Amino acid sequence: MRLTTFSDYALRVLMYAASAGDRLITIEETAAAYSISKTHLMKVVNVLTRNGYLVSIRGRSGGFRLALPPERINLGAVIRATEADFALVECFATGNQCVVTKACKLPTILNEALTSFLGVFDHYTLADIVLSPQVFGPGSPERTSPS
Repeated sequence: MRLTTFSDYALRVLMYAASAGDRLITIEETAAAYSISKTHLMKVVNVLTRNGYLVSIRGRSGGFRLALPPERINLGAVIRATEADFALVECFATGNQCVVTKACKLPTILNEALTSFLGVFDHYTLADIVLSPQVFGPGSPERTSPS
């Protein structure tokens, strides 16, 4: 099982925001810290904001920060909010064309595997994966002064 790049970036954004504490951080700053696309991060931040994980402030001195303490952000919930599709095989999808769907026993096993996979993330919060700001180097959340 594999997470999408979208979920990977969502976890990275949350980790970076947690490292910054209450300070507003920007998409540009976060993109630079991870060397990833600002355009993609804007979409990620939008989804995380809509799901209540981030507070976003618009404008010249805007940015975003965590909406909740890291220990209240469950990783399983974040992944469920950011993964668009958990259809592991065709028969999981609506309108599938598999001719053995009604008799096949594979979906039961795959559902069990998916439940176990997500269940591991359910045991952890953002607090469990927060990195020290020093990991991010000179432009780290701790060392970057607010504008």
